[in-house]
Amino acid sequence: MPFFQTLRLRRHHVFPLHCTLACGLALGGLGSAAAQQAPVAATPTLYVQAGMAREDARAWIVGTTLPWKHWSTAWAGGTVRGHWDLHLGQWSAKGTPGRTHSALLGAGAALQWRPAQGQSPWFVEVGTGMNYAKPRFITATKEMGTRLNFASHLAVGYLHGAQQEHEWQLRIQHSSNASLKKPNPGQNFLQLRYARHF
Repeated sequence: MPFFQTLRLRRHHVFPLHCTLACGLALGGLGSAAAQQAPVAATPTLYVQAGMAREDARAWIVGTTLPWKHWSTAWAGGTVRGHWDLHLGQWSAKGTPGRTHSALLGAGAALQWRPAQGQSPWFVEVGTGMNYAKPRFITATKEMGTRLNFASHLAVGYLHGAQQEHEWQLRIQHSSNASLKKPNPGQNFLQLRYARHF
């Protein structure tokens, strides 16, 4: 079945997204003066992120982004900027027996394109990186062949606030080991992220 057709919203699916919203509101109340010290595109963020997938899989992530302050380029009427992304969290899913849990550590890089010469509150992001899960992520019907996997994502996002210090993203992420070792079923997540620029 296609990935999106398998995402059934139940109470236990929506709960992680509610927690992300609540954490986002809490972070949003911090440090409003800090957002005025530098342009938002050149400031780091702290973020919370929740995701869901097939087999009742869930992802909880906290992390930070560190901007490439001295690099940007114009492209297609907009501006492209980059950042590093460092995070940790947990994946869990239905297993045999009970739920399985894997602690997650990840790092990567991403590019954001904002239209209107970089002034639009909307943006598109694409990124890649690595994540390390311990133990290997295993569900009731599949298992990742390695603890270390490549991760790529595509996201659409929106900035708001007096200094555009609040950032929301809806993301699709895929993780796999690029067939370096079998089994390699891959894992997809639909994710919601709230980031606070400082």
